[in-house]
Order: sequence, then structure tokens, then C-alpha cells
Amino acid sequence: MRNQPRTTSPRRIVALLLTAALSLPLAACTGTDVPDPGTTAKALVGAIQAGSLAGVTLTQETSGDPQTQLTEILEPLLTATAAEKPDVSLAKVATVEDGDDAGRRATATLTWSWDLGAGADWTYLTRAELTFTDPPKGSDAPGKWSTAWTPSILVPDLGLGERVTVKTVQPQRADILDGTGEPLVTTRDVWRVGIDKTHVASTEWESSARALAALVADGGVVVDPDAYAQRVLATGPKAFVELVTVRAEGSDVDVEGARLIPGVGVIAGKAALAPTPTFARPILGRAGDATAEIIEQSKGRVKKGDTTGLSGLQKQYDEQLAGSPGVVVTAAKPDAGSGEPRELFTKEAVNGTPLQTTFDVGLQERAEQILSGVEPGSAIVAIRPSTGEVLAAASGPGSNGLDTALLGKYAPGSTFKVVDALALGRKGVTPDSKIPCTPTITVNGRQFQNVPEYPAGSLGDIPLRTAIAHSCNTAMISQHDVVAQDDLVAAAADLGLGVQTPLGAPAFYGTLPSDATPAQHAATLIGQDRVEASPFTMARVAASVAAGKRVDPVLVRPATAPAAKDVPASKLTADEAATLRALMGGVVENGSATLLQDVPGIVGAKTGTAQFGADGSQQHTWMIAIAGDLAVAVFVEVGDRGSTTSGPLMHAFLTGS
Repeated sequence: MRNQPRTTSPRRIVALLLTAALSLPLAACTGTDVPDPGTTAKALVGAIQAGSLAGVTLTQETSGDPQTQLTEILEPLLTATAAEKPDVSLAKVATVEDGDDAGRRATATLTWSWDLGAGADWTYLTRAELTFTDPPKGSDAPGKWSTAWTPSILVPDLGLGERVTVKTVQPQRADILDGTGEPLVTTRDVWRVGIDKTHVASTEWESSARALAALVADGGVVVDPDAYAQRVLATGPKAFVELVTVRAEGSDVDVEGARLIPGVGVIAGKAALAPTPTFARPILGRAGDATAEIIEQSKGRVKKGDTTGLSGLQKQYDEQLAGSPGVVVTAAKPDAGSGEPRELFTKEAVNGTPLQTTFDVGLQERAEQILSGVEPGSAIVAIRPSTGEVLAAASGPGSNGLDTALLGKYAPGSTFKVVDALALGRKGVTPDSKIPCTPTITVNGRQFQNVPEYPAGSLGDIPLRTAIAHSCNTAMISQHDVVAQDDLVAAAADLGLGVQTPLGAPAFYGTLPSDATPAQHAATLIGQDRVEASPFTMARVAASVAAGKRVDPVLVRPATAPAAKDVPASKLTADEAATLRALMGGVVENGSATLLQDVPGIVGAKTGTAQFGADGSQQHTWMIAIAGDLAVAVFVEVGDRGSTTSGPLMHAFLTGS
């Protein structure tokens, strides 16, 4: 039999199948004394599919057991494909046409196909030689066809004693890159720390587990000593029970101290990690062993033992980052010293494609350091107005792992007065227009007032610029008949609030209902009631003011999230934006953000405080600012005032001090 290629083109298989259709009816050429060999060929295929050669007449030149060979050769392929039976069919049966053996010998061609996953489809042809034997003289039994058994019926060119091995070749997971194209999340050295039960007496398993948990907790890792001790006790006597994986460099866990605890094992490894444990963690997410749920949802792409994205961008872009595995099918004799395995089929692994983000590593780390001491939930978001790039999106430790920066939903308080100013300007109210700032104002039975420390000298009929600078609530609410709720919705959308953008990561864009009672409309004018925004939303508002057009931020390039449909183009003009920048400049010059006066390149800012809780006794605090080509929002979930709580954080971020 001549050598067969490893794979057969679809065109060649189609040709063979067409030939088979013409060749199977053989009675015309074999005569009436010799039955059709096609029946025997079909029986052979059926036996292979059933995994049992019982009932099939075989001849062979060696003493090997055909059934054992069938089982051992096909088992690795069936396991790799998770198939119950092989995909094999009869493609063609051809008899010898000339000579003494005419009509008494035939060749059956079999088509095989193995779906090895990840696009690795191994398709090939094999041949089985059939021979017709007459019955003994004087016997009434009919003659019969037999198959010359050889392992090459199952796999091309497979020699006697050879067995097949299927190996998956894992691709290299790609890096997540920062805004300059440098690796951000990349493979770094780690230590896997846990209890190796073979290295300590069983009487010490629990005490060692608890001691290790306490040491790890001292390093800042949250662990449950009771749960870990129970897990150690519940596993087999030879198990390594991992507690934590820590960075080889920069970890606060005392790895050397851990080695001194009886039974502790420390194993070197690799993991895809960001520069620091906290770096944009809610956004970047993490990668690890695939869960059962992820495997099920992947529809065969992810298998047990694969490393896959478990959260954040790692999960959202897992298919891009993971690449696709390769497969190598080899043949070799299992005996030691039998030589190198022969490759029968190979599909090369395709490494993952890096994911480009817009993060500025220095700014992100600065934001996280500034928030590290803030106990409530908090966030800092920075956007470059000229490009829309999100440079930093940090959530403080008080957010408890939640992505406050992009996904938080909070009343924006008086930072929303930037939207008010745009809507009022479109109704003819200029920065110099006088509007009444009174201690209180009542709308439809609901009373509103200014913050307790509002300067008494700025009460009365004051210019809009003064009302914005000192954040007079009653002045804004006094204009509730000048601007309708729809006017505010339109102005907010023109600055980006409520408008989706192809950011490339999940985000809350803000909401502002168009329907409102008079009291709700009044509350909207001071950024409360049903208006909600994320720190990302308000940074975008500031960026749009800075750019003179609505900015569509981007965090992942190329962004793959679809843009919202039927969103009207922004009507924000350059002149309107210039007016808003001037009003925000007044907040820094002589208003509630004077602490920013020494910030290089400062353009303007706006503070905000939004009451919440059953009695309104707690405040969300905000500040947005523009400095050079930077638009920033700072948010603290529970604070005092925008100027006193969020302001110093903004100053530290913009000055780097």
C-alpha cells in the first residue's frame, strides 16, 4: 500500500465519494458465484464504529489481537474529540478487474474525520484489502469475503505495535498593553503557597494550615483560616492544597517566613499580572483556571485546565487574548528506546493578540495611591479631551472591589450645574445675567436650600457666574420655569451624559429622565433626585467642555462595543464651551475650588455635594476639573463637601503631590 497523505483535500474526498457512488453496485463485474464485497466493507465500517470486531472475518500475518489494536489505537482520538464513536464512512469499494483474481479481491477505501477542537479537523483516507475465499470442496457453505487486518486501516501508515498520542499545544496568552503600547498585564513570576501534606505529619495538618493563613493575612491577603484548614483536612494525604498565589516581587506576604511553617510548600510559577496588585483591578480583571460555567458557555472553545479570563477585560476579550491551541498527533511504539514519535497531523497553536488600552501607568498609579487612604468608596477618572483617551480610572479600596470609577451610579450634585449653565445659555441667560439667590426656595411644596456654609455676602440678585462659582442651589432652582426638563436632557446629552460611546469596557453613562414633576425638575437643577452619573460620566462632561465638542471616550483600542443607535449629534458649539470654561474658571478664581489656584495649567473646576440616605444626612462629594489637556472627576461616596473632601484629592492628583 502506498503512503497516504496526512490530510486529504475536500475536493479529493468529493471525487472519491462520487467514485464510490459508481463503484458500490458490483454484481455486474463479479459474477453470480461471488457476492458483492460492498456488504463486507460496510460490515467492517460498522464494526469499527461500534468498537467491536466480533462477527467480522479477519485475516492477519501477525499474532497481535485486532480488537486490542482497535481499542488502543482509537482510544486517544476518541478521548481528544470527546466522541462516542469514530466518524468513519465507506467511500469506495473497487474490485480487481483483470487476472486470475478478477472479482475475487477488492479494496475498500474509508474516510476518517476527527474534530480535535480549535479548528483542528484531521481528515484522511485508509484502505482495507478484501479477499474472497471459496468454500471447501464438497461443502454446502457459501464462500465469503475476509479483511486483511492491519493497523493502517485505522490510521495511515501506522506500523505494527505503534500507538497514537494526541497532545494539545497551548498558545501563549497575549499581554494587555498600556497607552504607549508597553506591556501592562504580562507574564510575571509568582509563588504558589500552600500545604504539601506529604511533608508534614497528619497531626500537624490543621495547625500548619492555620499558621499559614495567619501569615498570609498579615501580608494583607484576605483569607478564611477555618475554611482553609477544613479544605486541607478534606483532601487526600498526598495533596498540595494551595492557599494563595503571590508575586515573586513586590508582595507583602512573607514567603520566606512561610517556608518555615512545617509542611508549607512554595512552588515557582507564572501568571498574567498587572504592575501592582491593585492596578485597575476591577477593570482589567484576572485570568486563571477555567471554571465549569465558562467551559460550558464557550461551546467547546475552552477546555478543563485552560487558562482563561475570569473577570474584567481579561474575560471580555478572552478569545482575543487567549489565541487558539494547537494539536499534534504522533505515532510511536510504547516501548522505551523506540525512537522519536512520528508526527501524523499538526495544527500550529495561534498565540493571542495583545489588547491595547489607553491607560497612563503613572497617572493610574498616582490615582490609586491618592485613594489608598480613603475609607469610603471612591474614584478618580482622568480623560484626555483632545483624544478621548481614558488615562486613569481608579477605584479606591473602600469600593471593596467594585468598579466605582466606570460603573458607579450616584447623584452628581452641583457638578450638574455645568449642564444647567449650558441649558440656561440657550435660553438667553448669560454669565452676567442676574438671578435670585435666596436662603431657601419652595417648588410645588418642596423646600430647597443652600449648603450651611454658603457665603451670606453672595445672596440676593447675583450674576450667573457668581451663582456657579459659589454653587448657589436656590439660584439654579429659581430658573425652573426658564428651562424645561427636556432642555436639561438635551444639554446633558450634548456634554455626554446619558450617551453611550464605544469605550471598549462596561461603563455607566448616566441617566436623566425626561419626565418630571415640578419638584423633581427643581431637584434635577442641583443634580439630585433621579439624575445619576458615574465618575466616568462627569469626567466626560468636563472633557467635552474642554474640547468644545462632545467627547467620545475610549479605553480599549480598537473599541469593540457598538455605539448606541439613534443618538443625535451633539449641538455643543465652541462658543458655548468657551462660556462654560469661563464659568468653571470662576469657581477656581473666587469660588468653591480656590485650592486649585496653584495647579499648573488649571482652566476651571466645579464642586458638588449630593445628599442621600433616609434623612439626607450623608453626602456624596464631587469635584470635576480641567487642567491643560486633562479632564478629571474625583468622587467620594461619603464625605463632607466637594470642596473639602474631594478637592484635596483633586489637588494631589493634578499636582502629583
